Amino acid sequence: MTKERPKEAFVPIEMRDTVRHEIVSALGDGPRSARELSTAVRISEKEVFGHLEHIRKSLTLSGRRLIVTPAECRKCGFVFAKRESLKRPGKCPVCRGESIRGPQFEVKESGQHT
Repeated sequence: MTKERPKEAFVPIEMRDTVRHEIVSALGDGPRSARELSTAVRISEKEVFGHLEHIRKSLTLSGRRLIVTPAECRKCGFVFAKRESLKRPGKCPVCRGESIRGPQFEVKESGQHT
């Protein structure tokens, strides 16, 4: 004869937006750095860049776009305007300084200008 255990109560899991939805939502509030985004959505800064690459490609379908304000050298003011990578550069090509302000990210409607 086996004893029947009482069934445990069903506890629903907490519903949460996907990480990418949370990032897009945070970017709609104004320009943010990768560090600010990682804090807002509770993931590592390294993970943020992978999500941003995907977001950049997928936003065009919804009539929005990812605006990237390029990184800038704090020492000489060089702006990394032609840089395709979303990550912060390691060194400035002009002064070789390592104090670089990372890029800022923002989501805007395609019709809006910066």
